[in-house]
Amino acid sequence: MIELIVLDVDGTLTNGQITYTNNGDELKSFDVADGLAIATWTKKLGKKAAIITGRNSLIVERRAGDLKIEHLHQGIHNKDEVLQSILDKEELSWNQVAAIGDDLNDYKMLKKAGLSFTPANGTQYLKEFVNVVCTAPGGSGAVREMIEYICKEDGIEEDFLNAWI
Repeated sequence: MIELIVLDVDGTLTNGQITYTNNGDELKSFDVADGLAIATWTKKLGKKAAIITGRNSLIVERRAGDLKIEHLHQGIHNKDEVLQSILDKEELSWNQVAAIGDDLNDYKMLKKAGLSFTPANGTQYLKEFVNVVCTAPGGSGAVREMIEYICKEDGIEEDFLNAWI
């Protein structure tokens, strides 16, 4: 049974585009449906979530806070090592982890995860070995699709569907 979901950001929680304003501010857009699914996973189902991303962004920090994501790690180059430390802290095994990422910096983490996903816009290298290639692209419901898949596979789909009733 999956107890922890691990999320990449750029290309997974977002569409991968980074916009800079003339003032140097960075803009990212997040999908509301992804957010509701994550909130259901953590707040209603009592499961764990982590963001492990290669970039640093105050926007990601805010999004993680909004969604009550307990584990936020930014500026990470070795995602599998950081994930191992989270597993040690939470006393979980790799088989209890589902991870989603879209590019080469997610490769080692996805290879080790019990269940691995890539969005429709993920690189072909990942599509060749992950368990599930989502039909939705990053930033447009891929994370929601991942969580719904997990709930169905783990037999908790009814709990997910009835969480907000």
